Amino acid sequence: MEKIKEYIESGILETYVLGISTEEEAREILFLKKQHPEIKEALYLLENDLERIAQKMAIEPPATLWPGIEAEINELARRPKIEALKISRQEEKKDKAPELIDIESKSTHIRIHKIWRWIFAAVFVLGKIFLGFAIYYYLEKRQQDRQINELQIELRQLKTAGK
Repeated sequence: MEKIKEYIESGILETYVLGISTEEEAREILFLKKQHPEIKEALYLLENDLERIAQKMAIEPPATLWPGIEAEINELARRPKIEALKISRQEEKKDKAPELIDIESKSTHIRIHKIWRWIFAAVFVLGKIFLGFAIYYYLEKRQQDRQINELQIELRQLKTAGK
């Protein structure tokens, strides 16, 4: 009995419920579940807890989503021959190349939060400012290098004239 409690508290049941246990662990849990009602009860409680968490964290889909899905389902139900044709074409494609999923979209634009527009604009403006400074300081450095070279030449001439 003590071993069963340790087994339940080990965390292996949580990995099973979350679907991240290995096949061997899953087989072991299913075998022990049949023999020990404590493990069966613990699994039931864990599954219920996970379901309650999922329900509380669930996000409602937009109200406009269901009519679109329903329209597509109705359209597919009206045209079963075309669906069979699509399946046979997909089977042909499997032999030739890896299968790709076609995504249809009504819009060619990506929607982003309004704050990102300001952030992108600020990054763009800052980039231009930094580019301007980089060009300015590059030109200043070139001019200073020329002046240094001229002064070095003048200094050499003065040294040779002074000898």
